[in-house]
Amino acid sequence: MYKIDNIDVKIVNLILENGRMPASEIARQIDGISARVVRYRIDRMVEEGVISISAIVKPKAFGLDTYADVWMEVESDQILEVANTLVEFENVTYVACSIGETDVSIQVVAKDTTEIYQFVTEVVRKIPGVRKTITSIVPVVLKDVYQWRIPEGNAEDENE
Repeated sequence: MYKIDNIDVKIVNLILENGRMPASEIARQIDGISARVVRYRIDRMVEEGVISISAIVKPKAFGLDTYADVWMEVESDQILEVANTLVEFENVTYVACSIGETDVSIQVVAKDTTEIYQFVTEVVRKIPGVRKTITSIVPVVLKDVYQWRIPEGNAEDENE
């Protein structure tokens, strides 16, 4: 397991604020470390799989203003097959298998609720193995996965 310290947390949080922030600016804001150390730490965290750096596409910029969460009950022997089928759709932004009342959950983006309705009724419900769907329109997203921060208790003291 990767041991992250408070400096790594500060670096990650600054990158989350602005993924294009130069290492020199990160070093200036952290005080006490050089841009070279910042670049080394970023490279190490990427290599260790702690972070990845990439662009985040905003569906609303393309007129996809409507979001929906869809939960599915699926035949037990077809859960992964259904989930893998759903991964292939461009309008599906998230796919997960779960344990509980539902077996697979997805997030869908679309132009409007009509498009969501058509996708769920004409595509999702017709996938072999899907028994039942529950759809919820999501009018407001306050926090998304790319805004998640490392919990403070997970950082080790630099002096240890």
